[in-house]
Amino acid sequence: MIGLAIVMIGVIAAGLATGFGSEPSAEPTIRAFLLDWQQQRYQAAAALTTGDQPSVAASLKAELTDLNATAIFLSMGRVTQTGQTAQASFQATVDLGEGGHQWTYRGHFALQSANGGWKVRWAPSVVAPDLGTGDRLAVVTTYGPRGQVLDSSGRSLLTASTAYVLGVTPDRLTDPVRTASQLASATGLDPAAVQGEIQAAPPRRFLELLTLDQSSYSKLRAELRRVPGLTTRKVNERLFGSAVSEIVGQVGTENSAALRAEGAAYQPGATIGESGIEQVYQDSLTGTPSTDVLVVNAQGQTVATLQHWAGATGAPVTTTIDGTVQRAATKALNSLSSQSGEIVVVRASTGHILAVADHGQSLPVGGALNSKLQPGMAFTIISAAALLDNGFSASKRVPCEGSTIVGGQTFTTAKASGATQPFASDFANGCGTAFANLSTLLSSSELTATERSFGIGTSWELPVQAFSGSADTATDNAGLAADAIGEGGVRVSPLGMALAAAEVDSGTGHAPALIASDPPATWRSPLSDSALSELRSLMRAAVSDGAARAANVSGTPVYGQAGLTKTGTHSWLSWFVGYRGDMAFSVLETGSSARQAAASLAGAFLNTLG
Repeated sequence: MIGLAIVMIGVIAAGLATGFGSEPSAEPTIRAFLLDWQQQRYQAAAALTTGDQPSVAASLKAELTDLNATAIFLSMGRVTQTGQTAQASFQATVDLGEGGHQWTYRGHFALQSANGGWKVRWAPSVVAPDLGTGDRLAVVTTYGPRGQVLDSSGRSLLTASTAYVLGVTPDRLTDPVRTASQLASATGLDPAAVQGEIQAAPPRRFLELLTLDQSSYSKLRAELRRVPGLTTRKVNERLFGSAVSEIVGQVGTENSAALRAEGAAYQPGATIGESGIEQVYQDSLTGTPSTDVLVVNAQGQTVATLQHWAGATGAPVTTTIDGTVQRAATKALNSLSSQSGEIVVVRASTGHILAVADHGQSLPVGGALNSKLQPGMAFTIISAAALLDNGFSASKRVPCEGSTIVGGQTFTTAKASGATQPFASDFANGCGTAFANLSTLLSSSELTATERSFGIGTSWELPVQAFSGSADTATDNAGLAADAIGEGGVRVSPLGMALAAAEVDSGTGHAPALIASDPPATWRSPLSDSALSELRSLMRAAVSDGAARAANVSGTPVYGQAGLTKTGTHSWLSWFVGYRGDMAFSVLETGSSARQAAASLAGAFLNTLG
């Protein structure tokens, strides 16, 4: 028997016998029969019956194969003996391969005395009471639909996409072993496990063996078409695709390497989250399967259910994603031609993540939540906050020079006016040399303290990988100047910068939240009301009159800051970080030229949102 791990342990309990009279006791025969059956000495057990020995041996063996079981344990019960007849009862416990269940049932059989010995009077009901002539046992395990990952309004974040269900109808297979072997060879499944499932299934019922996404099926299609008796059904399922894949994650099915890594036994219908929310909430999303032990007649019809274990349908997980905001972000990004981009949106008053969208191939490693990027002048939201928090007045006039030297390092800007101008103009136009010079008004610890107050480098409790940022305390003036303009050792994620803008908007810092039921983590911004007001005015001027003016759409005012960093010889990353109403967001766009295009993309997003 292929693939069965037989545990040769069992206890045959002594029966209680009455009415033996002058006849020899039937108990030794009963005990021997049950022990031979349990230890799979089927020919020896059959020899103790009145039936045709090959047929009896096959029937006893079939119980394990028909149930895809690993072992059977038998214990003798009450024995009643009258003259040359006897009745014996027993208890059977069958270890099913299906989800680790144990099926326990009580059986009975008659014996007759002949020629000074006892024989078990053979009938199919000896194996199980409900079996009749031509009947067989079968086991069916069924998973309910996997729980959905939902947006905040209860709509699924998974998109309906094509899937391919591979299966067989067992009694149509001319060679089940060959079918199982070839399917396993093509897909990485265990051939013995597949064969066991085929043998245990009702013979005329379609048995689903494996579900594949469209890409996986396309790669295997030629091999799968050569598997004898394999049927492919094309279906639409909310299982594999999502417009928010960075947070939802990916799902694997029966042949997933993640299932094998967990040591999980092969089970048709099983799914596993391989990343994102699907992975973190695997237990609740997948639920538990239901299992039925059945009696199937010669026509393949189910005539009795001997045991039923109820399963639990996968429970949904509700996120903070706002479907309307998510669709607007996706639509804005889809308008890009050759460029790539990302948009992450949070609720300023709560830290709830409302949208995470991306488009294109040239995206930063880690995505909108976990990438580690230099923000460039977009970081001056935080360095300006540090200046204002430490007594600097936004009304001061500061020159914007083409180049300046701080701590022995030369800093340049393409935005130089050459004239002394209001600090609001320096901020709005992204004058890097002005900020490099002003950094001398700060200590490294003061800038670091402000960064921390905006959540940079703090711990987040999210179900997906996310980077809150890092900015090592500068050790000299040159390093401090570089940090102040978002270069040097400063690294952030788009999510981290969106939360920084949210803190300016609401006056309260929030750790991000992605699951609707998660409690909020908040802190009061250390900036004074007057400093916050000045910072908001600076961000409004950057949008109304500065480098971020492409984001200045009509309606509710937009506040923000633009930035641009060079990421390669001919590659640039454009930033816009800002807020509008109760929404804060980071927008990134990649390109091959030094254009601050992210502000325009932010405007397209806001116009789409309305």
